[in-house]
Amino acid sequence: MSIHKVCGIETEYGIVVRGGDNNPVSASSLLINAYVSATSKKVGWDFEDETPANDARGFNLDAVFAPEIETTLVNAVLPNGARYYVDHAHPEISIPEVTNALEAVTWDRAADEIIRRSMRHADSILDDGAEVIVYKNNSDGKGNSYGCHENYLMAREVPFGRIATQITPHFVTRQVFCGAGKVGCEQPGREPGDVAYQLSQRADFFEEEIGLETTLKRPIVNTRDEPHCDPQQYRRLHVIAGDANMSEVATYLKVGTTAIVLAMIEDDVMGDDLVLGNPVPAVRQVSHDPTLRQTIMLRDGRRATALEIQFGLLERAQKYAQTHGLEPVGADVGHDVLARWEAMLTALEADPESVADQVDWVAKRRLVDGFRSRHDLPADSPKLKAIDLQYHDLRTDRGLAYRVGLRTIADPDEIIDAITEPPTTTRAYFRGRCLQKFPDDIVAANWDSMVFDVGRDPLRRVPMMEPLRGTAHHVATLIDESTTAAELLDRLGA
Repeated sequence: MSIHKVCGIETEYGIVVRGGDNNPVSASSLLINAYVSATSKKVGWDFEDETPANDARGFNLDAVFAPEIETTLVNAVLPNGARYYVDHAHPEISIPEVTNALEAVTWDRAADEIIRRSMRHADSILDDGAEVIVYKNNSDGKGNSYGCHENYLMAREVPFGRIATQITPHFVTRQVFCGAGKVGCEQPGREPGDVAYQLSQRADFFEEEIGLETTLKRPIVNTRDEPHCDPQQYRRLHVIAGDANMSEVATYLKVGTTAIVLAMIEDDVMGDDLVLGNPVPAVRQVSHDPTLRQTIMLRDGRRATALEIQFGLLERAQKYAQTHGLEPVGADVGHDVLARWEAMLTALEADPESVADQVDWVAKRRLVDGFRSRHDLPADSPKLKAIDLQYHDLRTDRGLAYRVGLRTIADPDEIIDAITEPPTTTRAYFRGRCLQKFPDDIVAANWDSMVFDVGRDPLRRVPMMEPLRGTAHHVATLIDESTTAAELLDRLGA
């Protein structure tokens, strides 16, 4: 039986400073420091267990890889259990671990609000007239891309080769409903005007089918073997083949459908009849065809559209729900994902315009086409690129995504709570509550441990190797009843 698909989202945001120093590293540092200084005691990230050069195929590339994470840059842990840091000249938020797609949407939206609050705090520090502006997109339009990554807990015993082969068709084709939309093209060897509009922000930047890189020679399936939990039992599938979504429904389906497909792979019910022949060109072919009619080659020689492949995955998922249940993804949420998945594919097949309130690429295309028509602009007009960028502006009074009627599914009050509160359903609860109650006693934290200094030598590290331990059910009473961190650690036996 598949294990529970604990999951998370890591979003790298685009950043500029209007009227001030536009160095992205210093701007990102300013943004994060301004927020942390104004809202909580700064607790840094513990890099003790970081192993980004471990490859799931059984080797390590430490000797040839540049450092994946700059340990000297701002890197903070927030009281809601999230990580907020500078990564490759971008501000990035990794939401706390959650147990289903709806929780992922809630804390993803909370991350956006943290960014907005960060902008306000940073602007108060800058000279008059200067302003930090942050975009939730994936490309600067100059050939540089930054990611929105997902993470899913999987059983170590599942062969990685099977995971990679069977998840690739979903990664290549799910962009029909979770692509963020893009004006133009940044594929090497192609002119920007060769593709007027496409489904995905990221598709042009994938060059390999499988690999360890995340910034160069990007693979569709990333092989990073860094589980952030018990490595004997688990692996973490680090997914880089996705766009940053403004639409809550798109985020919900992106995470929810992927979790279900991974559960099916884990239970070995997927089969290989949807395996693709040439995934790298296929991911671009799908993205470059907003008509959704382009066929791509399967490994057995057949051809199918992205929608046909998605319908095939949906049919398997519906059978899986009947035979195995959907407990690994949260039963109620899982059944809702299935219903929305079917409705979405049916609507896209009939008329993509009918889901303009749910799918980013459709909503954005409507804006772009309307502006182009009104002003009689050519397809490669820089003004259309500006519309593209403005769609992702996180300032609610400026961002175009907030004006197109995108449907919401997360509870607004729960989103506000998630800015400061951790999920109750994972170990993030222990991390967040300790940061709230005992911030002066915590030296550093990461996903799978926390380091306390309670006035006794040596420092005391509390391991958190099980993602589904340390929940409110397990430790809420213990934390509530402990008046000091030392008392908590003694009661934990740490």
